[in-house]
This record gives sequence, structure tokens and C-alpha cells, in this order.
Amino acid sequence: MNPIKDKVCLGYAEVDITPTVPMELEGFDRPDNISRGILDKLIAQIVIWDDQARKSCIITLDSLGFTVEKANILREAIGDKLHIGRERIMVCFSHTHSAPSAGREKAYFDFVCTQILGGVDSAIGTLSPVKAVWGITEADIGMNRRNKNGRLDRRIIVLKITDTLTDRLKLVLLRLTAHANVLTSDNYLISADFFGTTRKMLENKYYCKVMLTQGASGNVRPKYQHSEAVFMEEHPHDATAIKKSPDIIKKRLDESLAALHKMATEISNAIGPIIENLTPQIIDRVDMISETKSFFADLPTMKRAGEIADEAMREAGIDGTNWIAEVKKLYLGNIRRQSAEVEMQYFILNNGCWCGVANEVMCEIALDISEKVDDQLLYFGGYTNGCNGYLPSAEEYQKGGYEVLWSYLTYYQYHGRVMPLNCDTADRLIRLITAKWKQLQDEPPAHALTK
Repeated sequence: MNPIKDKVCLGYAEVDITPTVPMELEGFDRPDNISRGILDKLIAQIVIWDDQARKSCIITLDSLGFTVEKANILREAIGDKLHIGRERIMVCFSHTHSAPSAGREKAYFDFVCTQILGGVDSAIGTLSPVKAVWGITEADIGMNRRNKNGRLDRRIIVLKITDTLTDRLKLVLLRLTAHANVLTSDNYLISADFFGTTRKMLENKYYCKVMLTQGASGNVRPKYQHSEAVFMEEHPHDATAIKKSPDIIKKRLDESLAALHKMATEISNAIGPIIENLTPQIIDRVDMISETKSFFADLPTMKRAGEIADEAMREAGIDGTNWIAEVKKLYLGNIRRQSAEVEMQYFILNNGCWCGVANEVMCEIALDISEKVDDQLLYFGGYTNGCNGYLPSAEEYQKGGYEVLWSYLTYYQYHGRVMPLNCDTADRLIRLITAKWKQLQDEPPAHALTK
């Protein structure tokens, strides 16, 4: 008798993606972004699901995020190896601000792809039947960085997976919401940030592998950072002037290490009862699908562009000279609107779902989606299959600021547009995702497993 027959199987592998030489880091706009050592290693984790009908794959990376184009190159290569389309491959980025730039460091991107493809081969060799169950809890690990009294997504979604034959805990997957920049702009050490610290703590506690994915943390900073973190965000030039003091450097590092531990401890304490009390069940449905829709970003007038650039320099020290030139170039080419193809991808297992897009999504959007469908197990997040700019709620769009406007003066060359997606994008996205989730619940696919 084949014990795997008619069962959902899972294969797992992880690979080291830590660079071996100094590289340009990504996440902070600094004159010198070259790494100066390693605090902890970066890893990529690979999970393959096989429901006997077809496979699907989830990859988590300790990375700020590739461009969508580069993420799709990786997904296509994995798809060729697994004989599936890229719509069945979900790549989730931790968004650590202490990892190399895959956009500028081509050799690093090639290295990561090679490592992951090797990991896919290893994961295939570990396929075995599993059971699973979703759980939900809350933890205070974030702060709304645009509004100290604003909304927060405190949910932590837990997917507990056990081996069918032994009932041993095999894997824990988490989705939570907090920017992975406990280590701030004074840090030049390569690190997985609190994702790495949390993984290590939980794996030592539960003797199994642990994977973390990001929710909608575009406007959610971590609750714990060193004591001068906010000062450095608000006064970057003043912070640079004093950071050469050895005593200050040591103090910040010590406080940052303590903050990483506090973040991990908060998460560990929150999920403890879930891990202990949830009983995994037979998996009768596992699926991954995606839909792509066109969204648009209107160009500002040249006068408004000048106002945005002046504001960014005055408030954040961001030089918008090249951005202004790009806006002017678009006008000379009679372009008044840019478009983006936004992929909405869904990983569904029994009654729970992760949905993601390749944006830095603000937390209000994820909360609104769950509230509109009255289902906390539909957890919307960003940093999925790339990172393609901030995606603000309609209310936050009107307020402007770094996440809505100023960041584009630096990162427009990676996002493929000079402005955020239009103000109505969030509301349209919410309608599309809630409608799709209701459809998926009412009409499960024909290849769903039967008990």
C-alpha cells in the first residue's frame, strides 16, 4: 500500500543566500550603501505542495524584494523545473532593509536563483503526506508610522503542519505585519532582521522549521528599534553627523539586538497557545491561482512635480533632480499616464487563504478586505512576487508624504512609473479581491480533493 496515495504531500528545503563579499544594500537612501559585515545569514525557504493533481510552490526570501520582472524570471525557472505555470509559484519577500540589492547586483541575483533552484530539487526529494490547520492570534509588534493613533493589523495567521504518519510537528508558517527594519539606516551589517531572529527562536522552541511572510506593512514600522530610530527618520542629516561616535554606534547596536529579541519574543508568546492547542486536519483542498488587472498612475503637472521635489528635499533630504527629468521626458513623449499590471495571487488551503500583490501595501487595505468578507482567515499582504512601490489607502493617498510620493523620487527607476497608482486603486483592489474570495468559496475548483 502506498501511504502517499490520495494524500496532500509537502516537501521542504532551505538554502543559504548570504553574499560572500561586500555588496550594495537596499532599503535606505544613503550615499554609501555597501555592506560592512554579516550579523546573521540570509536564507530562502522552499515549500512544495503536491495534491496528486498538480504541484504548487511557496518561496520565502530574506530580501527587500526583486522587481516584478526579476521575480518572474525566478518563477518561470522554478515552473520549468516543476512543470507548472508561474501562477502556481508564490514568492514572498521578508522586506528586510539589510540585504543586497538584487536590482543592482546582478551576480547576486543569479546566485540567489541558482541556490533556490537547487533547493527546489531538494524539496522534491522530501515530499511526504501532511495534515494542517489554520489559527489566528494577535501581537503588538508594529506601530502605524504615518499616524501614531492609526489602525494596525495585529493579526498573526498561523498554519500548523504535521506529518500524517507520525503526527510530529513538521512546519509552521506565519503571516504577520511589521516592517523588517528593526535595524535602521545606521546599520551596514547584512541581516534577516527580526524575521531571522524569530525563526531561530521558534525553531529552537518547537524543533521544526518555521517560515514567515509579510502582511500589509507599508505603513507599519516595528514596535521595537533603538532609541534614536525615530530621530534618524525625521532628521537624517543630523543623524549622519553624529553616528561616527564609537559610543553611539555601540549603543545603537546593543539596543538594536535587544529590539530584535523583543520582536521575536512578542511573536513567540502570541503563537504559543495556537501551536499547543490546534489539531491539524486532513487537507481536502490546496490550490494556488492568480489574476492580473491593469491599474494606472497619472502624471503630475510639471508645476506639481516641482512642488513634490521641493517638499521631498525640505522634509526628507531627497534629491528629486533625476525624477524631475524623467517626468519632463514623459511629457515630451506625450505620456500623461503610466500603467501597471497588478497580479493578485491566492494560496488557498482548506478554509484559509493568503492573498498577495507586489506592492508595499498599507495595513488599512488588508483590514478592510477581511472585514468586508467577514473572514479573518483571508489575509492580504504585500511583497509577493516582487516589490513595485507603495500602495496607499485612498485616505492616506491624499496626505502625501514619503510612502505616497517622496519614495518615488528615488525608486521610480525600479517601479517603472514616477507616481503611485491612482487614488482609487485601493478601493478597486478591495472590490476585486473580496469578490474573488466569495467566488472561490462558492465554487471550489474541480480538482479540489474529496474527503
